[in-house]
Amino acid sequence: MTHKDVLVKLMSLANPELAEHSFRYFQAFEGGYGEGDKFLGIRVPHLRKVAKKFKQLVLDEIEILLQNDFHEVRLTALLIMVYRTDKASSEELESLYNLYMNNLRYINNWDLIDSSSRFVIAMHLENKDRSVLYDLAQSDDLWEKRVAMITCHHYIAKRHDFKDALLIAEILLHDSHDLIHKAVGWMLREIGNVDLKTELEFLNKHYKEMPRTMLRYAIEKFDEPLRLKYLKGEI
Repeated sequence: MTHKDVLVKLMSLANPELAEHSFRYFQAFEGGYGEGDKFLGIRVPHLRKVAKKFKQLVLDEIEILLQNDFHEVRLTALLIMVYRTDKASSEELESLYNLYMNNLRYINNWDLIDSSSRFVIAMHLENKDRSVLYDLAQSDDLWEKRVAMITCHHYIAKRHDFKDALLIAEILLHDSHDLIHKAVGWMLREIGNVDLKTELEFLNKHYKEMPRTMLRYAIEKFDEPLRLKYLKGEI
């Protein structure tokens, strides 16, 4: 079982029409946030099936896939890594984490990050120093900043631990990119799903300075009267 076997399977699933749609959807065109990316045109459920079939692939072979030019190949590599975290030893979690961090430059779109960092990075750092997340949050790189924020999903949802998410949200509060606004708003909403009081405390302190998209994502599930008060600045 090698990376070549994975590539053969993925190439057999390629759909040029869907690839063109993905090119536009993930803004791979000139000037887009995914500029230069390439697509085979394979839907995620099919990628998950392939990843499960090849989840015992050795890390060196996964790394080859992770550095592939095609978006879906990189996503499959990440999904393999995610499936490997299930019941993994601390040593394997560390190896997966190191593989991830050493290849951050290839994890360069929101779907790649959202489907992987909250498992691979978060599980390794669960009982460790998480200062690396703050370094990523202060990076000049869009994707590293999103990794920092989305990784916190694990701690919010599984541990009801909001500290890192709230501090990173403050770091990213004035970021200029819409994809960061969405990531921060999403994590604030996740905090509210667990502990609404904590989310409201953060919002009441910051909502007037938050980008509109960030605020809308954060309050998406609020009752309509309360949501409108935040949007109108009447809190």
